[in-house]
Amino acid sequence: MRMDLYAEEAQERWGDSTSFKESKARTAKYTHADFAAAKIDQEAVTEDFATAFGNRAGVRSAVVQEIVVAHRAAISKWFYECSVEMQKNLALMYINDERFKAYYDSRARGLAQYVHDAIMVQR
Repeated sequence: MRMDLYAEEAQERWGDSTSFKESKARTAKYTHADFAAAKIDQEAVTEDFATAFGNRAGVRSAVVQEIVVAHRAAISKWFYECSVEMQKNLALMYINDERFKAYYDSRARGLAQYVHDAIMVQR
């Protein structure tokens, strides 16, 4: 039920976008194993962000900016070609949508803002 609700919301918000269409076409062919592998990649990037945050690495530091690139690459690998501009749009959702904020902040309080800031300072 919840996935249907999210799918419906995504269709309403982004259904006409190229990225949404690309993601829908790719994921329509995925097996359960593919979805599991995508989740592992996404979780690995989140853990890298959490580690950097815990170690107080600055958002402009080389290590954090490498994680930003890995974040974008994971999205591009599994869902749609994620440009820097698109990644910055996602970063806004990470702090403005309580569901995304809760996902990051469940790892470490303040992580959503940190991920947002790290993505926003890239060039």
